Amino acid sequence: MNFLWDFVKGVIIGIGAVAPGVSGGTFAVMLGVYNKLTNAIANIFHNFKRKVIMIFPLGLGIVFGVLAFSRIMKYLFEYHETVVKFLFIGLMIGTIPSVIRDANKKGFKTFYLIPCLITFCITIVFTILENNVINVIPESRPDLLALIVYGAIIGFGTIVPGVSSSFILMYLGAYETLLDGLVSMDYMIIIPVGLGFGLSILLFAKFINSLFKKAYGFTYYTVLGFVLGSIIAIIPSVEFSLDLILGIICCVLGCILTYSLGQQMK
Repeated sequence: MNFLWDFVKGVIIGIGAVAPGVSGGTFAVMLGVYNKLTNAIANIFHNFKRKVIMIFPLGLGIVFGVLAFSRIMKYLFEYHETVVKFLFIGLMIGTIPSVIRDANKKGFKTFYLIPCLITFCITIVFTILENNVINVIPESRPDLLALIVYGAIIGFGTIVPGVSSSFILMYLGAYETLLDGLVSMDYMIIIPVGLGFGLSILLFAKFINSLFKKAYGFTYYTVLGFVLGSIIAIIPSVEFSLDLILGIICCVLGCILTYSLGQQMK
């Protein structure tokens, strides 16, 4: 059951890595596996076999989420963007109590709210930029080096909460190209992107894990600011419609689901 549940968490993180406007890292925090994941990856060569066994179901789920759900996410965000975003909002809101509980695990200090507020505002600023500069650079067939860089960007958005790698890729005009490559299983795209993704994950996981060890509360509240900002950032502009009604229902159900799971994991 633990293997299956970790696999499901990985799938959700993978979806967050490719879904427009959201962050795989945010979902990792919300699902309570962020610290575990970054710590295992940062120290992967220490007790290598045990670390691989620990993160294998998560990693498998992330890969599955990215590859298998690319086509689904492309369809849903093209035709039912409002419903999907409201579902994500509900999933995020329901996990806030458990995220705050984890942030306060080693104590709370009032000044932790300062980095939280700063990163919250940064996320909102990125949202404003996203609404104004998406696809400003013409799309073209990327070369090998560019694909590795794009993979690194996806890895960055997966390991750093609140950073939407899809926003950066849209700005570079590469999002549709990569999504089409994943949907069509084009290995000339998937392999170099995967290489960049892996290198980026290793690099940033080690950096973030070091921050957690040296300043746990400060770092966690910094991450929490990104997470809270992400909830505001993905709220869609909507008009009254069937999708809005379905979206609100999905939001409530998602909130109940993740809150209940968080209570069980106390």
